[in-house]
Amino acid sequence: MLIFAVQMIEELFMDYRRLTLMALAVCGLLNASTMNAQKRTKYEFERNLPAYADSLLKDLTFPLAWENSGMTDFDLWRKAARQKVFDCMLMAPPAGDGHVNVLCEEQRQGYKAQKLEIRLSRYYTVPAYVLIPDGEGPFPAVNALHDHGGHLFIGKEKMIRPLACEPDDVKKDADEWVAGYGGQFFGDYLAQHGYVVFSADAPMWGERGQKEGVQRDRYDMIAGNMMMYGVDLSAYMTYDDISGTEFLASMPQVDAQRIGCVGWSMGGYRAWMLSALSDRIKVGASVCWMVTTDEQMSFKYSRTENGGFANCFPGLRRWMDYPHMASMACPKAMLFINGSQDKLFPVAGVEKAFSIMHNTWQSQQADDKLDTEIWDMPHSCNVKVQERVLQFFQKHL
Repeated sequence: MLIFAVQMIEELFMDYRRLTLMALAVCGLLNASTMNAQKRTKYEFERNLPAYADSLLKDLTFPLAWENSGMTDFDLWRKAARQKVFDCMLMAPPAGDGHVNVLCEEQRQGYKAQKLEIRLSRYYTVPAYVLIPDGEGPFPAVNALHDHGGHLFIGKEKMIRPLACEPDDVKKDADEWVAGYGGQFFGDYLAQHGYVVFSADAPMWGERGQKEGVQRDRYDMIAGNMMMYGVDLSAYMTYDDISGTEFLASMPQVDAQRIGCVGWSMGGYRAWMLSALSDRIKVGASVCWMVTTDEQMSFKYSRTENGGFANCFPGLRRWMDYPHMASMACPKAMLFINGSQDKLFPVAGVEKAFSIMHNTWQSQQADDKLDTEIWDMPHSCNVKVQERVLQFFQKHL
């Protein structure tokens, strides 16, 4: 009985301690260092990375990279490399019937804006905006892929100005977010120059978010839960980008032989990934998302943010690095812009990645179609960058 009583007292004490810590944290009386005070003298992880990160990096040999594969037929290599990517993307969402509801529509200066819901999968519908230039088509088209930014309340509204039918808080949020784009909505800018522009919410963003409201810290938890179903949240984003491009190609106003894609930050990752995996894309532009794993995932820099589940396909790094995957877009016309002051992507890793891609395009006598540029700027997609992308599209699309 005495032992049982002692155990009861210990459990009550632990419950009291946990409740006290929670109460103090809520009241702001407990700082982060106190909450993290429990440390062991031995450990295996540091700064969000395993302590043996350097050893892991040394063991990455990327056997399916074009230059390492031993293959001589580029088309056969691309087919094999794509299949490996799709294997690592796990199960695709089952295709939907493509049914489209036009929710609202408005005329803008030189183009029409529509809000749609498209059944891209049997599981869900995807909210999207589309901008259609005035006049007779078919027009060239662009899939405009929104960023991450740790900001999930809006998605498509980061690329295209919200329609009048949207709630005021969505409009206000978009107006504030577009400051990262130099105060200019990229999608509207392209539509003003004669492009059909499509932009959809990625899973977890905008109208595909959480019922409870935006909780950024739940993103990784939800992605982990998705894996318990045998599916990958990041892959769903890519699968939807491919399906959204197929929808874009089906529009009567679109010239299906002239479709490009563009994005900044996570949207830049989505742009080169989509270019690599979809034959519908003829031209791609990626702003501020390219690096090599050895620079991104090491202890050399103060930041060890790695994109996490937003760009994670299980096991894929054992086969190819980011620039090897992007090289599947060869020999398409591709533009990559990164910033010399971008703290997310070390210049050393950007330069390595650019060199790998140029070697691939050169091997296919297509290096004149690959433009890689490092600008004197931070993580940004300002008006000058948008002008450069438009110029690239006008030349190649």
